[in-house]
Formats: sequence, C-alpha cells, structure tokens
Amino acid sequence: MRYVAFIVSIVLTIVFVVLTAVISFWWWIGWAITGPLCLLGIYDLLQTRHSITRSVPILAHLRFLMESISPEMRQYFLESNTSGRPFNRDQRSLIYERSKDIEGLKPFGTELNVYSAEYEWMLHSIAPKPKSSEQFRTLVGGAQCTKPYSCSLLNISSMSFGAISPNAIMALNKGAKQAGFAHWTGEGGYSSYHQKYGGDIVWQIGTGYFGCRNDDGTFNAKLFGEQAVDEQIKMIEIKISQGAKPGHGGVLPAAKITREIAETRKIPMGQDCLSPPGHSAFTTPVELCHYIQQLRELSGGKPVGFKLCVGMPHEFLAICKAIIKTGIFPDFVNVDGGEGGTGAAPPEFSNSMGAPLIEGLVFVHNSLVGCGLRDKIKVACAGKVTSSAQIIRNIAIGADWCCAARGFMMAVGCIQAQKCHTNTCPVGVATQEPSRFHALNVPNKAERVKQFHTNTMESFNELIAAMGLNGPDELRPYHVSKRIEPNKVMTYELAYRFLNSGDLLDGPCHHPVLAHAWSVASPETFAPVANN
Repeated sequence: MRYVAFIVSIVLTIVFVVLTAVISFWWWIGWAITGPLCLLGIYDLLQTRHSITRSVPILAHLRFLMESISPEMRQYFLESNTSGRPFNRDQRSLIYERSKDIEGLKPFGTELNVYSAEYEWMLHSIAPKPKSSEQFRTLVGGAQCTKPYSCSLLNISSMSFGAISPNAIMALNKGAKQAGFAHWTGEGGYSSYHQKYGGDIVWQIGTGYFGCRNDDGTFNAKLFGEQAVDEQIKMIEIKISQGAKPGHGGVLPAAKITREIAETRKIPMGQDCLSPPGHSAFTTPVELCHYIQQLRELSGGKPVGFKLCVGMPHEFLAICKAIIKTGIFPDFVNVDGGEGGTGAAPPEFSNSMGAPLIEGLVFVHNSLVGCGLRDKIKVACAGKVTSSAQIIRNIAIGADWCCAARGFMMAVGCIQAQKCHTNTCPVGVATQEPSRFHALNVPNKAERVKQFHTNTMESFNELIAAMGLNGPDELRPYHVSKRIEPNKVMTYELAYRFLNSGDLLDGPCHHPVLAHAWSVASPETFAPVANN
C-alpha cells in the first residue's frame, strides 16, 4: 500500500505513452501529468533526507505541502496522531527546530497559558553572568567504583534494539558519539548496532536479563562479565521498573524478532519475547545491594545503578536501609516519571500507574538526603524531558542529569504514528522490516541527534547565565517557581518539603510521607514491617 501511488504513476505513464503512439497524439497530456509523478517517486526512493518520503513515495509530499501552506498546518501535523499524554505544541516545535538546526526565535512572546496550574518559570537575575562555553558534565562513580564516568547533563534514555530498528540505533549512537553524551541501551541487550559507531553506552539489565541470561531466563554472570568489560560500556543500570508501565513487564512480538535480535537477547526465534514484571536475581533490598556489588565487580569497577518509577514509598526507603546496613552503595539512581513513554502498554498503566517525574524525583532526592546518602549517590531522571528549561527544573529539585527518549526519537524522524507495536512504522524507527528501516538514513539522522543535544545544551548555558549562576551545581529549588492555583505562586522550595541531611536517621522526622514509610521499611524485605 505504501507504493500504490508510485506504481499507479508508472503504469499510467506507460499506458499513456502507448496510447499516444497507437491512437492519438493528444494522449501526451496524460503522460505529461503522470510522468513527473513517476520521476518524483524515483527521486523519493533515492534521496536520503526524509525517511517518510523514502518509505511512502509521492503521497508523503501531501504532508510537506500542507506544512508549507502555513505554520498552523505544520503544527497540525506535529500534534496529530497522538493520544494518552502527548507532547504539547511548544515541546514538539522545540524538538523539530533544534534537531534540524532551525532558528528558534519567535515573535510576539509566549504562547503558553501563564495562568495555568502547569505553568512554571525560572527566576532570572538582575545581574546575569556571561554565558559559559563549558560543556557541563557530572562525574558518576563513588568510592567503591574504580572507573567513574563523566556524564553529560542530557543523554539518550532507554530504547531497546528490537523495539526500535537497527538504523535508529545506529543514528542515535553516532549522534551521541559526535556530541559526546551517553546512549542507554534499553533492556534489549548490547547489540552490534550499538557498537558500530563507538558512542558511550550505558548497558541496561532488565528483568529478562537479555544478553546475559540462561535458557530459563535467569541471570548468567559469565555472559554478563564477558560483555560488561567492553570499553565502550561506561555504566551499568539495573532496570527495576519504567514509568510507562511500572510492574507490568513487556512483550516484543514474535513478528518483530529477527535472527539478530534473538542472538543479541539470547532468546529463541518464533515466539513472543516476554520481560517478567519483576527480577529473579534478587528478592529483598539486601539482595539488590549484593547484586549491585556483583555487577560492579564483573564489569571491572564501572558505575552501577538502578532505575525505577516510584511506587510504594517504604520500598525505596527499604533499599536505603539496606544500603546503610550492607555498606554497598549504588553509584546512581535513575528516577523514571509516570509520564514516560513506551512502544505499547495498557492505557491504565500509562495513565494511572506510577508517580509523575517531579513527585518521584523529589521523593528520591529527599529520601537519600534524609538517610545521609545523597552525597554518595548521583540521581538521574527521565520522563518527557525535551527542553533546557525542564533540565534546569529537574536539577534544581534534585537531579544530577536527565535522560530523554521521545525527544531523540523525534530527532531521528519519529512522527508518532503510534504503529510501534505493529512493525509497520512509516519512518523506519520502530520496525524490524528492512524495506522500512532502510528508509532511515543514518548519517542524516545522526546529525539531527547531535544538533538536538547541542542546541538544547547551548540554551541550557544561556539560561544558567541569565539566572546569574556560574553552573548547574548552584541550582536550588528556590530558583524555579510554579503556579499552584490561579492566584497562588510558590517556588519549589516552598511547594515541597525538603529534608536536611540525616533527618530520617536522627529523628523524629515529621515529613507527612517519609516519616511513616521509614517506620515500616526493612532492609530484609520489600513488604512493610510494623513497628520497625
């Protein structure tokens, strides 16, 4: 169906040429119309800039025609085909412009509703600083880590090989290599496509232990160790849960499983690939700490952390107690917001399960501070992070760096057609069908990945300077304000209660959530324990 217009143009051109030669010269009018369409289709298949026209020749130009009519029509296409929790108009336009290196200056001022309860803004200084040329980074790796990693403040969040195509993986990794930031693998394993361009890799180990599993789906330490020592892998992340479907697990349909995917994941061909909801390598907080230590040793001393979407508060505090008890420190905690995305998930999980990013991030930061652990453990976050303003907000309330998935997906050409689970992605991003993913030109899309990161971080530096700060280390919750009600404004410092170091240990702590959760948390179990 993708080639119907092209095939019809070829057939009609041949028919009109024959009719012109056999019946009447006036039939040339027909092939004068269809001939150029035929040539346009050939051009579409040969060009490398636009994945959509390579995948759907001729017809895809209707999209660009409508976009060219007016900015409003371009916004229609940027905002169409979405459901659940779509990006707003401002987010989509920002990604589109920065990935294509389009001038982002706007006339007339803000397009946002400044009286909306969602509106937030940074507090600028009357004495701004000159913009720094420094590429701000953060060093990840505590005292128990022998190979710390200097991490960019914006990185590519988890997207698995299998969920997205080989060309999409290569474009993302090549862009990361060019701009000097990290590429999270997702739980689908460390593939040859991640390795081709040498971009920094964070290998994510999920509940299916793909790439380092036994035949029964359990963790295989030998397989892990053989790959984890690869110099391209800079950090290891244990995925406990993800924001889009926490506690649900995942499925890669058999139709999307190629021989390469099966070899990368160490799974059989011809059947759906299942990720269990929970881990089998550990069942208690203390066991999680020992698993972290095992992965650190097997990887040769690289930073090891874990990712989760915040659910029951006492469970994370149980991990904190286990860290204190064992003396084994994760190098980082990655907080995924409930607004995070995925290729497919039940609507109830996407819309109603898991703490949103801001609440989850503040909780994790507060918990580590209250336990006296924050200076030993870095905190990352993810969940619809698309702009430098959001990065600043997240750092101000507790993060050390941010990861983004959908922003970088859109940079490589995703139009959010929502065909991810069908293997029929029209732009070659979320498909394993060669005729589709070969439409995605790796060098071209890698440049867009690089530009999205470079331009976003350039804007980040400008905002930091406008706030009168020397760098992100000086950001605090009082640097960002948010509207609570139509006639009520607070900084994040006042909107949320932030603990002082050791508050949970010294007690009594009067925080409305943390105090009770701390009292029922145990390092020996994820279940609540009375009078602990």
